[in-house]
Amino acid sequence: MSLATGKSAFLEGFIAGVPFLFVAGPFAFLFGVVAVEAGLDIPQSVGMSLVVIAGAAQFTAVQLLSEAAPIWVAMAAALAVNLRMAMYSASLQPHLGSAPLWQRVIVSYLNFDISYALGIAHFDERPERPVNQKVVYFLGTIALTAPFWVIGTLIGAAAGGALPDNALIDFAMPILFLAIVGPMLKTLAHLAAAVSSAVAAMLLFWLPTGIGLLIAAAIAMAVGAEIERRRGR
Repeated sequence: MSLATGKSAFLEGFIAGVPFLFVAGPFAFLFGVVAVEAGLDIPQSVGMSLVVIAGAAQFTAVQLLSEAAPIWVAMAAALAVNLRMAMYSASLQPHLGSAPLWQRVIVSYLNFDISYALGIAHFDERPERPVNQKVVYFLGTIALTAPFWVIGTLIGAAAGGALPDNALIDFAMPILFLAIVGPMLKTLAHLAAAVSSAVAAMLLFWLPTGIGLLIAAAIAMAVGAEIERRRGR
């Protein structure tokens, strides 16, 4: 891969990822505020964003910690929420599985909702691209959001409880996920999977944190796969 080609692939991913910064930034700020209110200090809050780098899992963990749950319960719940990353990795394997180990390690660290959604959509549209260009594109999608996730956490943690109770910054989370999922609903199978997962998640809300989400995800995959099988795909 030439330097020019690599820069072009990175720039494509970078441009695709820019819009998500404006939602993920406030989301990270909100996490920093919530983490401090749950009892973490600033280094712990920032360290969590650096190590976990997964918003839903981090919010789950700090929520349980704020309710005085044992550490192992918070960790188990966060892991349950983050098990969807295993599904993300499995679907990326045909595209990035032949990349060098050090590149796959970086991709695995930065493989979360935004980078996965943008990456897999692009790879499905451009399957002919060499694997090195796909890796560079993937890294470009998250080149802004990843550092700003940590920076936003730091600012939010520093702000602490200074925000008024009626601040409406929590709008960021649903908007972020709608922006991720919306462009991916391109076929009947995609739409059926999305609807079935939403319905299942609502019906299973009474299960322990993360369990309902995993079951809903499994139902969605089964529904989508069955529809594609019946359509001969």
